[in-house]
Amino acid sequence: MRSFAKSPEAKDANTLVEALQTYFVGKLNDVSYELGNRKAFEAIEWERDEGIHGGGVRYEARDETIFNRASVNVSQVHYDEDETKKLSSATAISTIIHPANPHAPSMHMHISWTQMRDGTGYWRIMGDLNPSLKNDVFQRDFEIALDKAAGAYYEEGAAQGDRYFNIPVLGRTRGSSHFYLENFNTGNFEADRTFAYEMGKAIIDAYIGIILQALQYYVSYTEEEKATQVDYHTLYLFQVLTLDRGTTSGLMVHDQNDIGIMGSIPSHINKPLLYSWLEKMPKPQDRLLLRLLDALPEGKIVLVDEVVKKRLANALRTHYQEYPEALSMQASGEIIPSTVDNHK
Repeated sequence: MRSFAKSPEAKDANTLVEALQTYFVGKLNDVSYELGNRKAFEAIEWERDEGIHGGGVRYEARDETIFNRASVNVSQVHYDEDETKKLSSATAISTIIHPANPHAPSMHMHISWTQMRDGTGYWRIMGDLNPSLKNDVFQRDFEIALDKAAGAYYEEGAAQGDRYFNIPVLGRTRGSSHFYLENFNTGNFEADRTFAYEMGKAIIDAYIGIILQALQYYVSYTEEEKATQVDYHTLYLFQVLTLDRGTTSGLMVHDQNDIGIMGSIPSHINKPLLYSWLEKMPKPQDRLLLRLLDALPEGKIVLVDEVVKKRLANALRTHYQEYPEALSMQASGEIIPSTVDNHK
């Protein structure tokens, strides 16, 4: 049985992320019940060091008529008994929803509380809309919801998000709407906790409204539209595995939740398209992309199942163990968190 962090702030943060998880999974199950084959998300638990240092629960989609891939992950890792660690605890909800219908955009959200050994801590609040097919109405609805919930922090969060999800070698961003606050701490934990919860709930509510509109209005789609979605999913994998600091940090800290951390990866990608970006990669990141390509199956449109996810995770770890300096080439909003160092 996994243990939980002892500090009051970490306990409050865990209550917050579990509440958001329950709320979101319930809403997603409602979508399946109303428009799909009525298959609920399935809970899967994992433990860090056999539960001594925490663990988590992720809910994975089982309704393939609605979801390509979808997971809602909650975790809490802590080192209460190990005073040699800089980190006291890290508590997070991280979720990615990839609908099967290409007219329904993907969505990513991450909200976490990181607490250091000296009691200081900070929130990370992130939400982004990722359409395969451009839809100005859905983008506007999402951004209006973010603006309303974030208030005075919206401009800063939008600017940090645009920087974080930029893909320099392709001259574009991942997704159409971005919000990211790193190292957020006003000095009032209760107020910040409330803000984090309200941001999470606003992101969830906005997205559920969007996906319901998309699935009810766009009841069918063409093969060309589906191919466009696969190409976008290829871009998504590329950004996550070559630039996303959160994914890399999670994989570098330990290998006990690889499948959960790789829950953001869509089911299929266009391997020749991914290969075409190799010539654009700076050194040594060209070697990283080669390793990722080698980890994928042969073919054009290839399946990324759990076996392949594990191979991709190992390829990424091997690369950064060989080229630790390349971690500095990953995405950042404004402040670069020292996530991996905190666990040492």
